[in-house]
Amino acid sequence: MIYKMTKNKFNRIFDVDKAIVGMIHVQALPGTPNNTYEPEQIVEMALQEAYIYKAAGIDALMIENMHDIPYQKNFATPEVISLMGIIAHEIKQNTALPLGIQILAAANKEAISVAKTSGADFIRAEGFVFGHLADEGYIDSNAASILRHRKNISADDIAVFTDIKKKHSSHALTADLDIKEIAKAAEFFMSDGLIITGMHTGESAELEEVKMVKDDTDLPVIIGSGISIDNIEKYLPYADAFIVGSYFKNDGFWKNELNPNKIKNFMDFVNSARINLG
Repeated sequence: MIYKMTKNKFNRIFDVDKAIVGMIHVQALPGTPNNTYEPEQIVEMALQEAYIYKAAGIDALMIENMHDIPYQKNFATPEVISLMGIIAHEIKQNTALPLGIQILAAANKEAISVAKTSGADFIRAEGFVFGHLADEGYIDSNAASILRHRKNISADDIAVFTDIKKKHSSHALTADLDIKEIAKAAEFFMSDGLIITGMHTGESAELEEVKMVKDDTDLPVIIGSGISIDNIEKYLPYADAFIVGSYFKNDGFWKNELNPNKIKNFMDFVNSARINLG
């Protein structure tokens, strides 16, 4: 029953097979060290990226406060939460695309609240099961608090897609567990989908790990880093969705501007590949 509900939720969000989620790295928000733009400028810049993605044929969008380095751990301040909510609402209203939210670092309950109030469809959650040591510090497991918060604010329709063996982190404490065991724990704790990454932003996931997880759980599998036009074909049979950010930027660097031609060429390639998978 849990699997059926989860799969239905995933399919409700993404109405195409092998969905491509374009990442919008929101400019540094108020109160963070790199903030230089006024709130209305930040909203407009994110919205313009959303328009570029939609014109290029992207399937879904996701916003993330990646410019807010160094990240706070397990919470976000009111000015960050409120502006992420405004950005999400504007993008959802003006594009009507499926929309996800991540608030770094591991501000998962805040992300659920933003999704609820803005009309977004899913969040990306860190630290769902097992603990790990991130560059922000120790991130404890938080499935119980996330899902109880989701229930308390009547947001059960919002999917929680969860990183396992997350990038930018040490997993020494769980070194005796392979990724299959972590995936099964996330499934047992009612994750709506599993996100697999490489070790760093822009680094691809290990194909064998993706295959292992796909074979051993019933949850949707999402690749969360390192996808490009050169490697997506080998992942397509084993993953259900792909979050792509760095590749769509000039020079493949996450801080740079979006390259509309790269996005369109990528989507044309994926659409052809979908037909071949068919």
